[in-house]
Amino acid sequence: METKTDLSSLNEMQREAVVSDEKRLLVLAGAGSGKTKTLLQKLIYLIEEKGVSPSQILAITFTKNATNEMIDRLIISADNSGEYEKTISNKYLKKEEKDKIRVQYQKKIKWIDGLTVRTFHSFCYNTLRNFGVNEFDNKFRIIGDEKKSEEDEFAKCVAPETIFDVFHKLLIELCEDKDFLLRLKRYILDYFVDKIHINSEKRVDLHKDGKFYTTLNGTRVRSKSEQFIADWFYRHSIRFEYEPDINVKDFNFRPDFYIPDANLYIEHISDKSYPTKDKEEQMEKGGLLYVKTYEKMTNDSALFNHTLDSIVKNRLRSDYHATVSLSYIEEFNSCHEDVRDFVTQVMRITDMIKVENTELTIISENARKDQHERVRNFYELAIPLVKKYVDYCTDKSYLDFNDLILQSISLFKNQEDIAHKFRAKYQYVLVDEFQDVNNLQVEMIKLILTEKSQLFCVGDDWQSIYGFRGSNVSYIIDFEKHFNQSKVIKLNLNYRSTQNIVGASNEVIKHNKYKIEKEIHASKKSEHKIVVYSGNNTKENLEFCKERINELYSTGLTHEDVFFLYRRNKMFNEYFNFFKNAGIRIQGKTIHAAKGLEAKVVFIIGLTEGSGGFPDIWMEDRIFQVIKKANHDLLLEEERRLFYVAITRAKDKLFLITEKGNESSFLKEIPEIYTVKTSMPLKPVVEKVILCKKCFSQIEKLWKLCPFCGEKIE
Repeated sequence: METKTDLSSLNEMQREAVVSDEKRLLVLAGAGSGKTKTLLQKLIYLIEEKGVSPSQILAITFTKNATNEMIDRLIISADNSGEYEKTISNKYLKKEEKDKIRVQYQKKIKWIDGLTVRTFHSFCYNTLRNFGVNEFDNKFRIIGDEKKSEEDEFAKCVAPETIFDVFHKLLIELCEDKDFLLRLKRYILDYFVDKIHINSEKRVDLHKDGKFYTTLNGTRVRSKSEQFIADWFYRHSIRFEYEPDINVKDFNFRPDFYIPDANLYIEHISDKSYPTKDKEEQMEKGGLLYVKTYEKMTNDSALFNHTLDSIVKNRLRSDYHATVSLSYIEEFNSCHEDVRDFVTQVMRITDMIKVENTELTIISENARKDQHERVRNFYELAIPLVKKYVDYCTDKSYLDFNDLILQSISLFKNQEDIAHKFRAKYQYVLVDEFQDVNNLQVEMIKLILTEKSQLFCVGDDWQSIYGFRGSNVSYIIDFEKHFNQSKVIKLNLNYRSTQNIVGASNEVIKHNKYKIEKEIHASKKSEHKIVVYSGNNTKENLEFCKERINELYSTGLTHEDVFFLYRRNKMFNEYFNFFKNAGIRIQGKTIHAAKGLEAKVVFIIGLTEGSGGFPDIWMEDRIFQVIKKANHDLLLEEERRLFYVAITRAKDKLFLITEKGNESSFLKEIPEIYTVKTSMPLKPVVEKVILCKKCFSQIEKLWKLCPFCGEKIE
């Protein structure tokens, strides 16, 4: 008997997506509209209705949890006994036990076992392991931020060192070159220690003695040109004293530099210098040897080097040694944390270069043209380190997560036989969370497709929140431009949230310009409006949240039914400590971590304006703009999408917590029809004055009779 797929539980648009034969199809699914359900139903429909072999289907997800959830749902659909659903829902079973049971069931159900359901990285890992031998060592190891991996298949082949370990080790090797070491030290001192690139008022607070610049030997001096002189001495191993206190006869004074081995004083003249006439007279009285240098000489470094060379070296004894062995450990003894921050920046640009798939030579050229010395200096130090890292990883057969995709792309481009094998095998490619794809992932998808194969993507441009990781929202917004002869189907019915929550989220996202227009409707009705609470301070907000939580728990809800969401982790610190002391148990998550989750009740905290609030637009360091330009308006739109994600995690009730007088601009984008606003009233500024009703004289609170007219006071 022929089995027909049951599509009765699908709405009209979901059904259209499932039965469609379009070669390139994007299912644009609003929050809570059943996108994963639709994708899984498509997969089952292909097998049961269209007779597609499971081995011809490739389903790609972004996280291991998403993969496991997809497999769980497929097993539940195939397990008529219902035992698997009970087992996987058991809160007392450990994750390892559930993973083991999942594998056992998967092996037993052959059509599920025949599917390829993997994350992007897992798919590339297996591809390179099995077929990448002509492109890379197929016995490679994975190098990451830790020396372990959460994904089982990666766990056995994790490199013995982390990415940071390698970068740091290679940086020390580069520092064996004295010139590189001193350039690195100069950069660290200028931009991490002295912070010469930040606002001058802040620097005055940091260095109240007026000595803003740190020299290579740790001496603090007053100007960049004095720093240049001191660094020249250090590079040439010439001992010096800065501003020694001397008295020849009449008064104490401080020449800028003293070179003991040449018995020479140097007075450096700049527009900040005090008049030197009196100093010079004292020098001459004491028969002291001194010379003057001038600020304008530093404009030509070659000339200034020559000047110092002629002034100082000719006065040193002939056997004076101008070289000294420099040690990385000694040179950076007091600023290893700053070096760590520098290495972290280099790691970040390495990731960006790979995701953008840009040549190092192009980045180097762009950096050289930058108008800012700080940016040019950074890349002069970073590019050799990145090259060394790439070569080291190749030599050691290491691949990081971006490399997995890059090498797979290279494999499909260069090894036609392997590419043909994959194109022939996978006739149906299904991609979940398509709004999160980056350049590399899209390129890899395109290399697998043929004119005959089908691409079925599910995602929501309104929930694209990983731009900082390199995801590119244009792939979903401009899907029809990136994939020819494609079609878009919109799922616009939200099954998760009430009409007030859905309505508010629609109104918020309307303020974004770069999006696909769609109107999401709610299937759930409720009398509850969104509560906006504006406390006068954090204490009032904490008390309000505590009272609401206790009320919610009294109705039978548990801590698992309530989420506290926030833009950044530090926003939750006071809440966590307060609730802990109050004996309350609270699921606190960043909004990014809550993506894909839901709760009956959601509190969004930290909805204030400006620094540390939400929106929190972070225009990253110009260093990163060399690789990928940032746009303030687009960053604000991603913040708004993040707020949309936070709002749509709530199923029944939503509380938005802000501060009176400092409310987030996002709150103003929610029409009042969807909200009820509450706050603690402010105390009156002017105290109430009590007047006698008969003679109108001012009287005190506790008086019972007016002392002026004898009238009884009520």
